[in-house]
Amino acid sequence: MGDASGTPSEGTAGPALREDGVPQYAWGGAWVIVARGAYDLDTVAPLADALKTAAGEHPKVVLDASGVTFADSTFLNLLLVTHHAGTLRLAAPSAPVRRLCEITGVDGVLQIRDTVEDAALS
Repeated sequence: MGDASGTPSEGTAGPALREDGVPQYAWGGAWVIVARGAYDLDTVAPLADALKTAAGEHPKVVLDASGVTFADSTFLNLLLVTHHAGTLRLAAPSAPVRRLCEITGVDGVLQIRDTVEDAALS
């Protein structure tokens, strides 16, 4: 299975860095996309492309948001658009992402889980 964070453990397929620079992998019947760093209007495009593609190709998409250091309304909009395009689970949101979701009320709309494993299996 995975470690406590829900990431793949040794012996399983780990994230593959795609040509767009966004790590992605299959886990528990879901397609996991790993978000890292800061996301705003200038930086969100590769993640947006990855999520759009994944939502069109996979029945369940998990966004591992544990590595997000900053997120603004552009990131929030991306989550909502992806949520409406398919089944999105937000996994292990970092403190900035969790706060953004809480103050905007999006935490009542999105499926948010503590780990990638929980998100993939729910």
